[in-house]
Amino acid sequence: MTFSGDPQGRASAMKGESMAHEMTRREFIKHTAVAGAAAAAGLGAAGAAGAGEAAAKPLPTIKLGGLEVSRFILGSNPFWGYSHKSPELNEEMKAYHTDERIVATLDEAARCGLTTIASPPEERWVDLFGKYVAGGGKLKIWLAQCHVDPSKMKEDIDRSIKGGAKAVFIQGHRVEQQFKIGAFDTLRAWIDQIKAAGLPAGLASHWPEVLPEIERRKFPTDFYYQCFYNVTAGPTYREEERAKAVEVIARLEKPVVAYKILAAGRLAPADGFEFAFSHIRPKDGVCVGIYMKDARDQIRQNATFTEMLTAAGQGKA
Repeated sequence: MTFSGDPQGRASAMKGESMAHEMTRREFIKHTAVAGAAAAAGLGAAGAAGAGEAAAKPLPTIKLGGLEVSRFILGSNPFWGYSHKSPELNEEMKAYHTDERIVATLDEAARCGLTTIASPPEERWVDLFGKYVAGGGKLKIWLAQCHVDPSKMKEDIDRSIKGGAKAVFIQGHRVEQQFKIGAFDTLRAWIDQIKAAGLPAGLASHWPEVLPEIERRKFPTDFYYQCFYNVTAGPTYREEERAKAVEVIARLEKPVVAYKILAAGRLAPADGFEFAFSHIRPKDGVCVGIYMKDARDQIRQNATFTEMLTAAGQGKA
C-alpha cells in the first residue's frame, strides 16, 4: 500500500508529532490486518475492541449545519444500479437489491456505528425508509440527494422534506448544469427552499471549480459533496483529478463530504480510505456505497478504517 502525500507535496511521514495522534504507514498496515480479521470474526466496528460488546460504539461524527452525522455516510448507488462500471453490473445490482436486502444493509451499517445514509427521494425509497424507521430501524438519518430534471427539482425537494429527510443536497450533475449556463439564481432558489423548511442544505459537484464559486457568492449552504473524480468527463478516474478535488476541499469553508473515494470500486478500501482521511479535515466526512453481494464485510471494515484514521489524527486542518 502506498502512503499518499498531498498535491502540494507535503511529506506524509509524521515524524516529531505525537504518536498518540498520528499513524505511520506500518501501523496502518498492521491495523488494517486486524480490521480484516475482526470483520471476518463478526466483531463490531471497533474491530478487536472486544467480542463481548453488545453493539458497535458510534463512529466519529461531523456536523452538517446543526445536524450531527457519522463521519462515514452510507451511499445508496448500489441499491439503484449505479455501478459506474457497466450496464450489466447496473442490472445485477438492481436485481439483487430487494427491499429485504436494502433493509439488511441498513441494519448492518447501524451495527457498525453508522447513523446516516444518502439516497435520492425516489418513491420506493421514501416508502421503504419510512417503514424501516417506523418499525424500529436503527439507522435513522437520511440525507436526500435530489437529482431529477431541473424543471421538477422543487417537487423533488418537497418530496424529500415530506418524506423525512434530515438534510437535502442537490446532485452534482444538476448543479453543474446550472453552473455551466450561469443559472446561479436557480441554484440559490433550491437552497432557499431547503432552508425554509429548517433543514441543512448542500450542493454537490464533480468539477473542481464549482463549489469555490458557490462560496465566493456567499450561498447559505451548510455543507457540500465533492467527488474525488470528474466522472462527467468520462470514467477516467485519474490521480490528477483526485488531487484537484482534495485541493478544493482544503479551500472550502463549509464541511465537505467526499464521495467516490474508492473510484467506484476501482481502489482497495484501505488505500482509498487512507488517502481520503489524509487529505480531508476533521470537519469533513466520506460517503461510500457498498455492494453487499460481493463484499459482505466491507461496511464493517470501512467503519473500522474511519474509526482508526480519525483516532490517529488523520484529517488535519
